[in-house]
Amino acid sequence: MKTRQIYHWNCRGRMIVLGERTLVMGILNVTPDSFSDGGDFADLGKAVEHALEMVEQGADLIDIGGESTRPGAAAVAEADEIRRTVPVIAKIREHSGIPISIDTMKAGVARRALEAGADIVNDVSAFEYDAGMAGVVAETGAGAVLMHKQGMPQTMQDAPTYGNVVEEVRDYLRGRLDFAEQSGIARSHLVIDPGIGFGKTCAHNLDLLRGLPQLAACGCPVLVGASRKRFIGQITGREAPAERRAGSLGVAAWSVRQGAHILRVHDVIETCDVCRITDTLCNGEL
Repeated sequence: MKTRQIYHWNCRGRMIVLGERTLVMGILNVTPDSFSDGGDFADLGKAVEHALEMVEQGADLIDIGGESTRPGAAAVAEADEIRRTVPVIAKIREHSGIPISIDTMKAGVARRALEAGADIVNDVSAFEYDAGMAGVVAETGAGAVLMHKQGMPQTMQDAPTYGNVVEEVRDYLRGRLDFAEQSGIARSHLVIDPGIGFGKTCAHNLDLLRGLPQLAACGCPVLVGASRKRFIGQITGREAPAERRAGSLGVAAWSVRQGAHILRVHDVIETCDVCRITDTLCNGEL
């Protein structure tokens, strides 16, 4: 039986219920160099079309990123990130009320995205990269995702090391939750993410997926973003990210069973089906 805690995630006054069922966050990368779909949705029209397609497929949230954080990715200027993301957010908001997340480490990008209609800031640096980010979230009442990573994208996969990866990631996230609260952000606005693939080996990723219940013990909803990542290819032998769909769905089912509240994914319709089946089996009722 599933024992996932129920939360009400406050995202600018919008209360998103987490835990009754697993929510699916569709990925929309408006970048030329993301590891799986770089360049596919750099055009405004194609980006909005794909976002609305994911809404039709059952996505509960859309996460929009204008700077790739894949291993080895180059940094992007704030102005370029704004130019890539803000028009897409504004146009999606004309057509849909779906909760929108801006995937950024920069406070200036977050502020402009929230002004355009975003509800959530997904910060892979957990408010460490930009000293102004926590203030933007506190001021706007946005929801936020705080993620663990070791190092920066340019070097994070060079030689990641941990004593006990689950304990270290859990303790780090607890510290960032405390920092957020000290910055005026209530716990009800926060979600944590173990950062699968961000400064982790395949073994580290597997340990974190097995240890999701320990991360949930932080008293905060948990988001898992493992879709199409390299460790899935290492296990399955699938080199191309687009060939890792089945492996990603296996990780999705496992993550639901281990208590994840949100899955951040490329393959929305398939993941929605996996979540429905796994949630039903875990809940013990139709």
